[in-house]
Amino acid sequence: MPRAKFQTLTEQMFYILLCLYQECCGMDIMEKVTRMTDGRVSVGPGTLYNLLENFLEAGMIRETKAEGRKRSYVITEAGKKALWDEQQRLLTLISDYEHFAGQGGDSL
Repeated sequence: MPRAKFQTLTEQMFYILLCLYQECCGMDIMEKVTRMTDGRVSVGPGTLYNLLENFLEAGMIRETKAEGRKRSYVITEAGKKALWDEQQRLLTLISDYEHFAGQGGDSL
């Protein structure tokens, strides 16, 4: 069965939403993601603006201002819930790993 859109988040999605707890424009988001992850994750402009549009359509972020081509965004309650759900999913994965790998995988 296919997953619902945004049921799980990619790293790029996760960090974009996390950045938007504070109002940011696209360039700020790209820089913040790189800083937050010590360069491990980067977001190019094509990916960023595509995801921002998808997040807007899904009601996960809202546009706060537009100055020419520069637009700023902030996360909504729906976006915060998506981040929280992803955190819970990741914690479950970690718990499963610790439980089964901690036992040497014998209980599989």
